Amino acid sequence: MIYRRKPGQVSYGEAVGILLLDSEAPFIPGDVANATTYPFPVRFQRVPGLTVKRILSHDLTALDDVMKAALALKKEGVRAITSDCGFMALYQQALAEELELPVFLSSLLQVPFLSRLIPDKHKIGILTVDSDALTEEVLALCGANLPGRVVIEGLQKAPAFSAAFIEETGELDFLKVQQEVAQAAKNMVEGDPMVKTILLECSVLPPYGEAVQEAVGLPVFDFVTMIRYVFSAVVREKGAGFM
Repeated sequence: MIYRRKPGQVSYGEAVGILLLDSEAPFIPGDVANATTYPFPVRFQRVPGLTVKRILSHDLTALDDVMKAALALKKEGVRAITSDCGFMALYQQALAEELELPVFLSSLLQVPFLSRLIPDKHKIGILTVDSDALTEEVLALCGANLPGRVVIEGLQKAPAFSAAFIEETGELDFLKVQQEVAQAAKNMVEGDPMVKTILLECSVLPPYGEAVQEAVGLPVFDFVTMIRYVFSAVVREKGAGFM
């Protein structure tokens, strides 16, 4: 077998590129921004200046910086590009049109898929970093504005979660955040028993997916389920086994 270099590329074997907010919160195993979360190599690229505050205020002026970061990932040979924030839906269409690679910037892109897994009378519960910021306009960018089918619960008032990921104090109390996230999911389902599947919008929430499932007994989807799914499509494995 003969291998040939790809012009401008200095490393190889990272199929999924992940755009990162300019954030310095503790990103623990299971978090989108922690490389040990994945059973395959990933490549990270920070978007300078794109803070949590800017993304939650729907700052479209960051598009050029997001595009530059995505193009840098493409240059290094990734096969698909995602992000570490569901609100990067703001830039989804622009990057998809420009990059000519699979682009899946927001966990919310899973909502239309989830809506077909359950009866029309059932609902999808979305746990988000900030319910005030998760507007119909943001949902629409992902095809997720499904009237009567979506229930949203925000974590912006949860003290431990907010301190770690919105105020960015630099510390994370895992057990307290886990309790807050699980309780938020429980409150959402108790408030509307027609919620039959859960989507964790925020990229810091996957480490708490098991606790959410234990609390409500429902399927739980998140950024990591989406990333693994897309990876399985862009890097197919040969069949193995026997008959």
